[in-house]
Amino acid sequence: MRSLYTNLNEKQQRAVENLEGPILIVAGAGSGKTRTLTSRLGAILASGAVPESVVAITFTNKAAEEMKNRVRNIENCKLKIENLFIGTFHSLGARILKKEAKLAGRTPNFSIFDGDDSLRLIKNIVKNLNLPEHKKQREANPLFLRREFSRIKSELSDIEDEDELTGAFFKEYEEALRKNNAFDFDDLIEKPIRIFQNHKDILEKYQKRFRYILVDEFQDTNTAQYVFVKLLAEGHQNLSVVGDDQQSIYKFRGSNFKIFLNFENDWPKTKTVFLEQNYRSSGNIIKAASSVIANNKFQKPKNLWTENPDGDLVRVAEHNGEDEEAEWVTDKIFKYLNIEKFKYENNSVAVLYRTNAQSRAIESALIERGIVYKIFGGVKFYERKEIKDIVAVLRWSFNQNDMVSFERIKTAFLKKPFLEIQNKAPAMAGKLSPAELISYILETGEYPERLKRTEDNFQERIENINELIYFASEFNSLTEFLEKISLFQSGDRGKTNKLSDVKGQMLDVNLMTIHIAKGLEFDEVFIIGCNEGLLPHQMSYHNNEEIEEERRLMYVAMTRAKKNLYLNFYNIPSRFLSEIAPETVEVVINKKGNKYETLSDFLDDEERYIEFD
Repeated sequence: MRSLYTNLNEKQQRAVENLEGPILIVAGAGSGKTRTLTSRLGAILASGAVPESVVAITFTNKAAEEMKNRVRNIENCKLKIENLFIGTFHSLGARILKKEAKLAGRTPNFSIFDGDDSLRLIKNIVKNLNLPEHKKQREANPLFLRREFSRIKSELSDIEDEDELTGAFFKEYEEALRKNNAFDFDDLIEKPIRIFQNHKDILEKYQKRFRYILVDEFQDTNTAQYVFVKLLAEGHQNLSVVGDDQQSIYKFRGSNFKIFLNFENDWPKTKTVFLEQNYRSSGNIIKAASSVIANNKFQKPKNLWTENPDGDLVRVAEHNGEDEEAEWVTDKIFKYLNIEKFKYENNSVAVLYRTNAQSRAIESALIERGIVYKIFGGVKFYERKEIKDIVAVLRWSFNQNDMVSFERIKTAFLKKPFLEIQNKAPAMAGKLSPAELISYILETGEYPERLKRTEDNFQERIENINELIYFASEFNSLTEFLEKISLFQSGDRGKTNKLSDVKGQMLDVNLMTIHIAKGLEFDEVFIIGCNEGLLPHQMSYHNNEEIEEERRLMYVAMTRAKKNLYLNFYNIPSRFLSEIAPETVEVVINKKGNKYETLSDFLDDEERYIEFD
């Protein structure tokens, strides 16, 4: 076992030793946040605190398990871990509701409804009300209502301030949950808050019980989560929060990084500790990433630094298009599989992208080179439901004996659009190019409209379909297009990559969105699609706060790299590339024969802007 302060630097130790009162630990990327938080937890236990009085809150069960394992390895903590709460906001809320269910109109043997259960309940409510069809499609769309109900609970909104129809459905939904003796996932935080607010004696009971509260990834909290811990900590004020506002990238899930920025105002006695030494990345990567994030207005500025060598320069590479970009990245990865010097501890490579649709090109290139890869937190491109639905129509249109595809089409489309496709698609397949045929299928089958009604992430699914259309535009023949897709699908299954064995160590090639990559690290990182419209995403153009969130995404992506970082783009370069400190960058051209002396000359080349004006 290790002692309490093993391998802590001066600021980490300061964060660990200040046990009483509110403390804000601003932990820069790669600064040993988890080690510091775990050591602080151990210090609280070592001070004589009763394990039952300590609550450590994480955002995922995986993070909770990691913290438990680390605490077990601290001297004198092994026996105390069983009585210590380390878990998510929702698991803590569920534990409280087990004791106080009666105050929320439930019994202790309540059910917890997941998203599908909630959606099914809402559908029954809508079905039982006699509403005009246009209202069922819009205001009474079950997916829309589920999102609205979640927002109401996460923001602790007053139902009287909501739209009249939404408010009416919400009341029906709450009553249906009560009759089912059930809570939905958002209730696990919202309902304890309402109990605390309405029953002061219950709040005081839990304030006395939980004397120390620690919160990880505090920059990702939403309103309800913050009010939950604020109520619990108001009496003793022993609230420890750890996080980095510069890595707040989950606004789309309801997180509000301003809660982090305002912490010292809410808790005037706060001790603030900045963890600024990075242990992960090379000097050039840290300087490059820091120069980008410095352009954000809303943040707690910090001076991230490292004792690691400067290492190689960050490469900014321009390509003709996304397929050329993917081929170039794949070629680099292929070479890493064969070079002697690639002997990093983890032998890990990551390709990061802003949207899931971008994985199509890099997956195709990797498969063609026989390189095995893993997709984290997502599904491989040709296995995505919407892609399989469209490809099924293409296959059946080409071969009407393909009953497997036909059965899929029957379930993918509503009855009337299905009949239209059944009657006309085979004939249209002989007249249209693959891209035109897909567009015809989408319009005739009313497929995008159905996605909007049935899928929470419909916009992402439509982006995937648009990517399929882009790829299809390279083919004039449906036969060739279907053969190419089949090769990709067969090449992706069960293929062993002998080249990845470097002196007995496997080189892991990982594909994922930047959001999924947060908290991870890799020896080599390729960020693809550093273009205007992708990173920052075009949906963020309407206000500066959205652009700042996109810049935080860029920062998170850059700081995943330990040894080498490649920033790739085609078309118009991301505005974030021009913010990188030029002395940290090497320009790579995979497009024209042009030579540039500086990064500014490279990014200011007017020809590319004329081409894409």
